[in-house]
Amino acid sequence: MLQRLLRRLGRGTLDLVLPLQCVGCRKEGSGLCQVCQSSLARLEPPYCEICAQPNDGPRCSRCVESPPPIDGIKAPYLMEGVIRDAIHAFKYRNFRGLAPELGKVLAECLESTSIPATLLVPVPMHGRRVRQRGYNQSLLLAREVSKLTGIAVAEDMLIKTRDSAPQVSLATQEERARNAEGSFLAVRESAGEAVLLIDDVVTTGSTMAACAKAAKEKGAASVWGLALAREA
Repeated sequence: MLQRLLRRLGRGTLDLVLPLQCVGCRKEGSGLCQVCQSSLARLEPPYCEICAQPNDGPRCSRCVESPPPIDGIKAPYLMEGVIRDAIHAFKYRNFRGLAPELGKVLAECLESTSIPATLLVPVPMHGRRVRQRGYNQSLLLAREVSKLTGIAVAEDMLIKTRDSAPQVSLATQEERARNAEGSFLAVRESAGEAVLLIDDVVTTGSTMAACAKAAKEKGAASVWGLALAREA
């Protein structure tokens, strides 16, 4: 009977009534405890100053040969170990209770950098995928960052116009770039704004680059990206 009740409630509701457990060590009290957070694999220099790809020089060959429309991307961690587990639980297993702690990670990363930001814009999902999942994890993160920094969230500035394949399912940078290109549309003006895109993971940077192009077409003065982790 209890198992049936738990299935009906779903994880999003359970987060409100059951104590959170750390995704790393299972200690109760938080979704990502300080001990596990301190052990996460940080994205350390050298890495490309544009797409954040680990790289020997200031810019990777891809960004040199074909400069993307985004001004730069920051991510505090590499997508491995406990942060991968946390992101997957948050994104695919409905652990929405992780949003405050993961949002705090992003806010602290933002405050430690000189990234210009007057507007937070979550990377949008296609409507069909939002209905399937029940939420856009990037929007939840953006709201948490806004609470901690006071920077407004423009929830409806960008929309995803087609239900393209998930970037993680594609093997090459070229496939991911083609998949993201033309998938996003800015539906409100952002003249003079310093837009900061918020997402959970950066793979190649193609999604954020496509979002940046759409935002700049509506007048954004600059567009940076901030994510929890970067695929190496």
